[in-house]
Amino acid sequence: MPRSPIRSLSFRARSVALPALSHALLAVLPARAQVAPPAAPPPARHATIALDARLATDAGIRLGDLVVVAAAPGIPGDTLRVAAFVRRGADPSEVARAEYRVRMHLADLQRVLGYGDRVDRFAIATRDSAATTRAIAGINAAAFGFRAHRSRDIAIETSRTFAVISRFHKAIGVITIGASAIFLLCIMLMKVEERRRDVAALRLVGLSAASVVRAVVIEAALVSVIGSGAGVVLGAVASRLVNAWYQQLYRTPLTFSLVTPGIVGFAVALSVVLGLAAGVLAARRLVRTPPLALLGR
Repeated sequence: MPRSPIRSLSFRARSVALPALSHALLAVLPARAQVAPPAAPPPARHATIALDARLATDAGIRLGDLVVVAAAPGIPGDTLRVAAFVRRGADPSEVARAEYRVRMHLADLQRVLGYGDRVDRFAIATRDSAATTRAIAGINAAAFGFRAHRSRDIAIETSRTFAVISRFHKAIGVITIGASAIFLLCIMLMKVEERRRDVAALRLVGLSAASVVRAVVIEAALVSVIGSGAGVVLGAVASRLVNAWYQQLYRTPLTFSLVTPGIVGFAVALSVVLGLAAGVLAARRLVRTPPLALLGR
């Protein structure tokens, strides 16, 4: 069986000098191309990008997909490969923002934006408060065109809106507590008025006024404790519903409503104190009235 041309050229090429070897290898390439197709070129390596998880859900983007990123619509951009998805943090300042966010390597971002070596802002980590003070003083003394600030000061400056909302919530809480106290007092007075004949009969058979006051106060305390327990359960359920609704609406892990042990303890203690106060006032009003007057005579 005759040998193939490739094998013969390769065999003769081994016995020739270096210049002849190069010509022999060049001659082999066309013959080898006739036997097997050339291997496919390796896939192009694209830079990576991390997309907002909301954008991935809305646009149906998956890991490994290629996206084109440009500084403005309608202009050529860079093709990047999706390597990760990022979720929004629990930041109240980002709740009302509907825009998407992406994370890119700095070199890719500068190339897309055409921003060069310029930056708008950057953060510097320091060892302690004294080092922070020295860094701020040194930067502000040497730099021109920008200022250095503590991250705490920036957080306070950007959180003024939420501070106003917090004060508004406290005002609503104070008004609610006052209205609840008045409502509780009215209920206790109505309950006592319903039992005026029973109390009059007990007074006529020798029951002391202190015993009447004690009985009314104990009943008010029991009503306050039971009402506090029901309020805690209702508040916990309402808090869960509020968080579930708004976290799904804004697609954020931010906690909108929070029921803490401190809040529960304060609410129960306040309810018991108001209940006892309402019971004492209602009972004293009752025992000051003569028994015959309570009977309507």
